[in-house]
Amino acid sequence: MTARHLSVLLALALISPVPAQELRGHGGPVRAVAVSADGRFAMTGSFDQSAMLWNLADGTADAVLRFHQGAVNAVVVIPGLGFATGAEDGRIALWRGNAAEPVRVLQGHKGPVAALAVSADGGMLASASWDETVRVTTLGDGTARVLEGHRGPVNGVAFLPGGGIVSAGYDATLRIWPADAGAERIVTLPAPLNGVVVAPDGEIAVAAADGRLRLFGPDGESRAEIEIGQTPLIALALSADGATIAAGGLRGQVALVDRKARSIRATLVGPGLPVWSLAFLPDGRQLLSGGTDRLVRRWNALTGEHVGTVVPRAGPDVLAAFQGERGAQVFRACAACHTLTPSDGNRAGPTLHGLFGRKIASAPGYAYSDAFKAMDIVWTKETVAKLFEIGPSAYTPGTKMPEQTIGSAEDRQALVDWLEKVTH
Repeated sequence: MTARHLSVLLALALISPVPAQELRGHGGPVRAVAVSADGRFAMTGSFDQSAMLWNLADGTADAVLRFHQGAVNAVVVIPGLGFATGAEDGRIALWRGNAAEPVRVLQGHKGPVAALAVSADGGMLASASWDETVRVTTLGDGTARVLEGHRGPVNGVAFLPGGGIVSAGYDATLRIWPADAGAERIVTLPAPLNGVVVAPDGEIAVAAADGRLRLFGPDGESRAEIEIGQTPLIALALSADGATIAAGGLRGQVALVDRKARSIRATLVGPGLPVWSLAFLPDGRQLLSGGTDRLVRRWNALTGEHVGTVVPRAGPDVLAAFQGERGAQVFRACAACHTLTPSDGNRAGPTLHGLFGRKIASAPGYAYSDAFKAMDIVWTKETVAKLFEIGPSAYTPGTKMPEQTIGSAEDRQALVDWLEKVTH
């Protein structure tokens, strides 16, 4: 290469910098991501209690927003304003640009906010909460319609064409609420639901804990069921044209589903850790994913290839040595957030090393909620089994722990017996 060629390449590099392909900065799992309508900015929310505003052109963070007291679980674009964030503290913050403080705060939920959605005209904001309700707030005057009926955490919400609402809950129901405040239609499914999106033509897609993506008409009529995997689907996104659904799961894979063909056209193979959040860029050609590894990754949504450097693969399966043990199989749903040995430390949840005989909220180095610190529980085989029998929200109100129960008494016993063996 001649000196002249080298100088030309250097000049081009200075004129057209390559943006960072991985957005790094969060100190915990990336629970939510949304992209502005012009595709220039993204906002992310994390278990580390912060939201971050990113410039996608160069991959840098324009602002770190610390307002919420708890994990930031939901982010959505507000047309004409900026973004909204919803968090564990039950509050919804509206943000303009990179201002350090929200321009407005919406309150009313009595539990963590799990999902947000905005109406097509930008005038209404719907929020789903673990307090078993959906609130539909008119942004102009702040009035709110409260939708009650779910029997458990509400994990997803979306607007239907015409102003109706659809919600998805841990109670395994999909509920369709008409715009005129009439009675909702209830569709009961075989597994808890973790997310919902609605296409421009009104078709509804829901992500379920049994690893299946289910499609329904606007009236709740079942249309299709697509098996994505064997582990829970916990993230869902829809391209702006409604052609492609992205579904992310507990094991780190993301399926790109051709909605018209009802088939998976590509699988994005990530680091083997849960993918908690997904968002398409407006043109549908790129996808952002956020997960337990604290990164936001970019993907070519047409080819399924990672944009930039090769994605590092997951480390060794720490549960492989316990192949065939029922307790270890049950624990796989917990392994994303909890470690078992002192050397692995805390993740999104505290390490379970030394769990039995330990008072609640006492693992070193973990930031517990005030509600947890005030409880008087000692972890024994009986108390751990009770936690999974009735669920974290009922047994330990104020928890950061995702809501889950283990219905089988035999599975609960297998789990606590196994934990007692491996956490000493």
